[in-house]
Amino acid sequence: MIRHVIFDLDGTLVDSCATCVEILSGMLAERGDAAAIDPVAARSYMSRGGLDMVRGLLGDACVDGEADLADFRARYHAHQTSVETLFPGVAEGLARLRAAGLTLSICSNKPQGLCEKVLADTGLAEHFAFVVGGQPGMRPKPAPDLLDALLARIGGDATACAFVGDSELDHRIAADAAIPFHFLTHGYAEPGWEAQDCATHDTFAPLIDALLARAAAHA
Repeated sequence: MIRHVIFDLDGTLVDSCATCVEILSGMLAERGDAAAIDPVAARSYMSRGGLDMVRGLLGDACVDGEADLADFRARYHAHQTSVETLFPGVAEGLARLRAAGLTLSICSNKPQGLCEKVLADTGLAEHFAFVVGGQPGMRPKPAPDLLDALLARIGGDATACAFVGDSELDHRIAADAAIPFHFLTHGYAEPGWEAQDCATHDTFAPLIDALLARAAAHA
């Protein structure tokens, strides 16, 4: 019986690409670099991890990747994430799941503090009982550390969960834990990657309908 729905954050609930491009473009401008970041090409960097993203999108202007990543994250903390970055139907859909009695959680590679800030900025924080983001001592997805920590907090029963994500990283971690996976196509999966052995949704509303139907079937 499904009682818990675990969500990835970036590319699943929030389209963070524009925010990342804006922050990194500001860093380029401050360094006197006239290079423009292609917002479409930038999407392919969103699921590669912060260090690879910063190095890739800053290009030749990146001298010290770790320092630039720290600078980027500090700017992100100071940035107000707009409600408009939510994918269509997210706020309404999460409210429907909560009203049905399901417990919602976040499992994201995004640093814990940034996860909490983005959720607060976009008005989503109230929907989530548990938030596990990237933190020292835990390997990022697709390693199981973050999901294992979350499962421990919600009771450890993977059979009562569904996992919603937008990339091959999410698919793999869910499969490794034997959690049914729901794939949203609007996110940051690698070009050409095809999700198999899972439910696929192009928009948020059909996802919510599918989750509610599954919960009702076992009620």
